[in-house]
Amino acid sequence: MTRVAAVDCGTNSIRLLIHDTDTGEVSRRNTIVRLGQGVDETGQFAPAAIERTRAALADYVEEMQREHVTRVRMVATSATRDAANREDFFAMTRDLLGQIQPGAVAEVISGEEEAALSFAGATADIDPARGPFCVIDLGGGSTEFVMEDHAVSTQMGCVRITERIMRTDPPTAEETAEARKLIDDNVTAASATVPFADAKTFVGCAGTFTTLSALAQGLESYDPTRIHMSEIPFERLREVTADLRSKTAAQRRENPVVHPGRADVIGSGSTVVEQLMDAFECEAGATSFIISEKDILDGIVTGLVQEPDVPQD
Repeated sequence: MTRVAAVDCGTNSIRLLIHDTDTGEVSRRNTIVRLGQGVDETGQFAPAAIERTRAALADYVEEMQREHVTRVRMVATSATRDAANREDFFAMTRDLLGQIQPGAVAEVISGEEEAALSFAGATADIDPARGPFCVIDLGGGSTEFVMEDHAVSTQMGCVRITERIMRTDPPTAEETAEARKLIDDNVTAASATVPFADAKTFVGCAGTFTTLSALAQGLESYDPTRIHMSEIPFERLREVTADLRSKTAAQRRENPVVHPGRADVIGSGSTVVEQLMDAFECEAGATSFIISEKDILDGIVTGLVQEPDVPQD
């Protein structure tokens, strides 16, 4: 029996997946820490954001120790690429992850590698006959688009758009229009690299998409088993996204499927999804998203399992 762990630290949340090579998934967790809070404005991580992330990662390391994890890989995405004081973050991760695997430290991966890992995880449970697939990983600071041989990372995400543009609660019509233009520009640029018109099935992963699925299905609580592989028509999603954007963050938090730490940014996330639906409808005749609870974590775990054991010093 070998147990490995993957950790993904993004702009909004830090997440853990522990996997057993014999029995499969052991644990999957998500903690909203908002590591990227204010990075766009200040160019560096806030000390409080690093501390929130440290506390969450320390908790994850304790669980890894209890579960006898022997190998770990942690990736850090867009917020880390932008921060001037990122070495403070790396030192913290080296100290904690080293308790599991000597020398382990968070890695900043390219948007393209992030996309490839997300694609491997997100499509793992979908019938290959439904391909070609286009996977959209909508994060806090960036959004990745990936098909089999094409990938691109765009600098738009629900936290970044909220902090830059959609600052009013709820956002104004003017802010929404400005955000739509930014999103459309990014999608147009992405389409020069990723041939959306060739895709048969569009797959959404990460917290905005999974929350929208829960809301679209009318779930009374967040249930990953109901969300994973759900197929939500664009028509229904547009009802949900318009409703979310019209509400304040406090009103969104009243719904038990909306994580309190996501309530203030899901209006921006909804706006991204709306523009994606328009684009995919126009370019590929798409009418729905398949929503995947599996994503980059599952791609990382697959890589860890396939690696040969390396003797540790």
